[in-house]
Amino acid sequence: MYSSFYGLKEEPFSITPDPGFLFFSKKHEEAFFDLLYGIKSRRGFMEITGSIGAGKTTLYRALLEHLGDSVRSALIINPSLSPVQLLQTIMEDFKIEAKTKTRKGYFDALNAFLMELANTGSTALLILDEAQNLKPATLEQIRLLSNFETNKKKLLQIMLVGQPELRDLLAKPSLTQIKQRITVSTHLTSLDRNETELYICHRIRVAGGDGMLIFDKAAVDEVFHYSQGVPRLINVICDKALLIAYLKRTSQNMRSVIHEAAKKPGISEIQR
Repeated sequence: MYSSFYGLKEEPFSITPDPGFLFFSKKHEEAFFDLLYGIKSRRGFMEITGSIGAGKTTLYRALLEHLGDSVRSALIINPSLSPVQLLQTIMEDFKIEAKTKTRKGYFDALNAFLMELANTGSTALLILDEAQNLKPATLEQIRLLSNFETNKKKLLQIMLVGQPELRDLLAKPSLTQIKQRITVSTHLTSLDRNETELYICHRIRVAGGDGMLIFDKAAVDEVFHYSQGVPRLINVICDKALLIAYLKRTSQNMRSVIHEAAKKPGISEIQR
């Protein structure tokens, strides 16, 4: 809506997890390459946690783009699935047909699929988002899936993605077998003040505003104050500020505009 007013090709602060806008803070870069290593070296179980809006989804989508056709992936975003429903969804995502719609039938078909991939030099990646909400029975099913392996490598790479509560869940004694299998564990933190400024500049540059200064340092200070460096909150505040400035046909005194944007409905709800 406001892109042409600022000379941009697209809106820079959409809250959709677009991999093209991924910003590599020190922690995000570390997480990206840790997970990439885990997948390529077929380490099996991986875990990535972070608070709401920290950029977990954008990160794993960027990973999938980077890996391309070398990895077949299945994404589970509904943590409320029963063990059997989980198997059915995995089969659908991988486009696997089972001879019989039974637990054994699903396991046999999945094993054959994974062995075929391994023989061609490829691997399979299962991503489970919102994993902190997985039920114990479903987690046990996921543990059994990690048993697909040869003498030398894991056939199925499993990535658990969730909020910090996921770590608490996996710390339970009953889930020790899963916890011990996690070989890559990384946690996304909020951005600091300097990273927040770099993040804002990065997104404006990707949107077509190379070298453009829309938010001065005072405005960035306000953004950091209200967002506390949470990427999604930065996006929401900056997007509202650009819209307000557009409607007022001004780009002056962005600090006060940021203050106004942060008080708009929606910010406080996201912060909770």
